[in-house]
Amino acid sequence: MVELPELSLPDHPRLAQNITHFARALRKAGLAIGPGRVVDAVQAVAATGFTSRQDFYWALHACFVTRPEHRTIFAQVFRLYWRDPRLLEHMMAALLPAIRGVQEEQLAKPGEKRAAEALLDGANPQVDPPEGSKEDGSEIEVDATLTISADERLRSLDFEQMSTDEVVRAKRILETLRLPVKPLPTRRHQPAVLGARADWRRTMRLACGTGGELRTIARSKPRQRWPNLVVLCDISGSMSQYSRIVLHFLHAVSNAKGAGWARVHGFTFGTRLTNVTRHLATRDVDAALAAAGAEAQDWEGGTRIGDCLHDFNRDWSRRVMGAGAVVLLITDGLDRGDPEALGREMQRLQLSSRRLIWLNPLLRWGEFAAKAQGIRAMLPHVDSFRAGHSIASLEDLARVITDERDSGEKARLLVQV
Repeated sequence: MVELPELSLPDHPRLAQNITHFARALRKAGLAIGPGRVVDAVQAVAATGFTSRQDFYWALHACFVTRPEHRTIFAQVFRLYWRDPRLLEHMMAALLPAIRGVQEEQLAKPGEKRAAEALLDGANPQVDPPEGSKEDGSEIEVDATLTISADERLRSLDFEQMSTDEVVRAKRILETLRLPVKPLPTRRHQPAVLGARADWRRTMRLACGTGGELRTIARSKPRQRWPNLVVLCDISGSMSQYSRIVLHFLHAVSNAKGAGWARVHGFTFGTRLTNVTRHLATRDVDAALAAAGAEAQDWEGGTRIGDCLHDFNRDWSRRVMGAGAVVLLITDGLDRGDPEALGREMQRLQLSSRRLIWLNPLLRWGEFAAKAQGIRAMLPHVDSFRAGHSIASLEDLARVITDERDSGEKARLLVQV
């Protein structure tokens, strides 16, 4: 349940003007809000009244929120805008860096950084200098030898903690990232001047054109083919922010020419399995993800990993996994279903794939342990277990996606299972 701040009418209320400014903050935070919705919000509040905080919250929510992923942003902006007694402190804390050794560094809650940026409207918060620094005019020298650049910081930043501008920059970086893959040898051969194998059938055919004289020996080499990439992406409530950025990255991979993959198949799952492959083939990334979101009706819902994997193994495995596909499973593994059934479906998925790589954003925590039943059931049946919470983690994935020796964190965590 969303905790709402106490609301009180000022002496000279300007409610319509305040709702307009509130709508501007929401639009800056990423919600698509036009003048028509502002008018609807004013009329809705006039109809429901301003005496109940619950009625006021949900009246604005009904007018401004049209997509599930906007609920968190709306709640944060609402909390900061409508008379939060610690409004300025919350906004400054979300934007100013913490000084290590002086105060404990606290990460912003999901959506709080974007809400603070929207309300400050681009203001650059400043830290007051120490006392006495202005009077004596002394200069403070700072050794920045070991500091990191903005791009390096962005690469290591958690997707969940990124601001709106940082998400846009991250998507631009991910558009240039590729997943290189090694071709697979086949039993079939193709002509090659420097091939290691002699092609006697083709040699005899060539000799027939020269009266049976063997002037050259035709040679051949094994023909190569490219595997498929199959992506199973969790879009439940705890994974929505990660899955959207990862799907943006996979759209760039599927539309990259000469990337090596025969085909990229995309599936989303929460409470049900949805095939979004044809949407990933759309050239425009915004149109592709909008179409995928419209078809997948379980965004930010519950999680039924075992049931969704069962549907995939039953309905889609033979269609998309027959060519030695590499499978990327993107989920936090927090499933409340039967762990034995989940383990069986994971085992079947691993046996059907060439490599099964599990990306889990929970690995960003150094204290992560395989304690959840879902994680304990899934972990033994993956080839590699890696983090998937930042640009750097996806860059590491690009380096080891076809390395059969890489197991990520699997070996370390299997000791705990």
